[in-house]
Amino acid sequence: MSALPTQPLSPLDGRYQPAVAPLAEYLSEAGLNRARVEVEVEWILHLTDHRIFGTEPLPQEKKDALRLAYLNFGQEEIDWLAAKEAVTRHDVKAVEYLVRDRLSQLGLDAIAELTHFACTSEDINSASYALTVRRAVTEVWLPAFRQVVEKLRATSLDLADAPMLARTHGQPATPTTMGKELGVFVWRAERVLARIEQTEYLAKFSGATGTWSAHLAAEPQLAWPNLTREFIEGLGLSFNPFTTQIESHDWQAELYDHVRHGGAILHNLAQDVWTYISLGYFTQIPVAGATGSSTMPHKINPIRFENAEANFEIAGGLLQTLGQTLVTSRMQRDLTDSTTQRNIGVALGHSLLALTNLSAGLDQISLDREALLADLDGNWEVLAEAIQTVIRAEVVAGRSDISDPYALLKDLTRGHRIGATDLAEFVDGLNLADEAKDRLKALTPATYTGLAEQLTRARLTR
Repeated sequence: MSALPTQPLSPLDGRYQPAVAPLAEYLSEAGLNRARVEVEVEWILHLTDHRIFGTEPLPQEKKDALRLAYLNFGQEEIDWLAAKEAVTRHDVKAVEYLVRDRLSQLGLDAIAELTHFACTSEDINSASYALTVRRAVTEVWLPAFRQVVEKLRATSLDLADAPMLARTHGQPATPTTMGKELGVFVWRAERVLARIEQTEYLAKFSGATGTWSAHLAAEPQLAWPNLTREFIEGLGLSFNPFTTQIESHDWQAELYDHVRHGGAILHNLAQDVWTYISLGYFTQIPVAGATGSSTMPHKINPIRFENAEANFEIAGGLLQTLGQTLVTSRMQRDLTDSTTQRNIGVALGHSLLALTNLSAGLDQISLDREALLADLDGNWEVLAEAIQTVIRAEVVAGRSDISDPYALLKDLTRGHRIGATDLAEFVDGLNLADEAKDRLKALTPATYTGLAEQLTRARLTR
């Protein structure tokens, strides 16, 4: 058998590449290297702006020209780094050499030794990962998550008044509304969203073991912790002043756990919508030209929700592994985090793919209100809860002497299908005041939804 031409091993780089491409801008190897160049360049500019070792701030045109090393980072730089790393066998060292090369091209050899000055690779990496993850989350993943939540909010409000038979344990239960049930997912997702939006993206910049030893050896009188804090915060990141060689990654574990949690909530939503489709509550809107089954022409399969479900599961497993692995490092540093962090994009990619499919799926369904009403009309026994509760109230108020109303309704309804006429006759035979009887006989499964609509509008309306 002949060998295939080189093909992507991951479906994220093949079949699903269009859906996740925006993440590659930040979480690919090239995206990470661009951020590394950015950190190295900005560190040089920070040092010269503070006139370290008698240097002077660079003229603005020189700063702008040097910043092009990362602002115009492209295929030329990718190839340059690949060739250099093949020699150095060290990715961050290759980045250092690239920055030195750009300094030389600009006639700035005099400050070349400020490149990677007093840095360990993990100073550069911690800042670079914080930058790339922050940008990927805030510019790509969060907008996709918000889009699903807002789309679901609009649907929930639109269907707030659509009565639906609830199913607890898969069995007919006290009616609710479709909007209220979908709205619960909005409410849950927004809590997680708030936590993700509050994420601190931390970086360290304190040298080989987090002690600023090399810094102080070069200039003992300088307040290096203050200078490096100012540098990290100038990148828009939070500063971690107390670390080993590596930044401890606790912020990453917290973030990935929240992203996993948000995905788990929407995974539950995908399963519920799939079930509602199977019950006939939602109809699927045909997509022109699409095929549901290779042999059954009538089928429209809920593939968007199935795809979302599977990819939330894959993302959840990867995110959990990232969180568990990254917070542990033997003594002052081992390399388990290095290979683990290279999969951040894979984990967020599967999550983004799930969000994309879920969003598309929500656009392709329509509620069949008549199906909901028919289901309700076939389950009048769910009003047993209302009847036995009203009897209890009447007994407490001294207006009835019925004993054990729960057992009375249990005998009538458990394991039995009853209709409107059956219930009306039963209520008429009860020792209750006419007002209570009239109130109960006015109830239908479709009107027995309590505050479902009001709760939905109150909680979800902005």
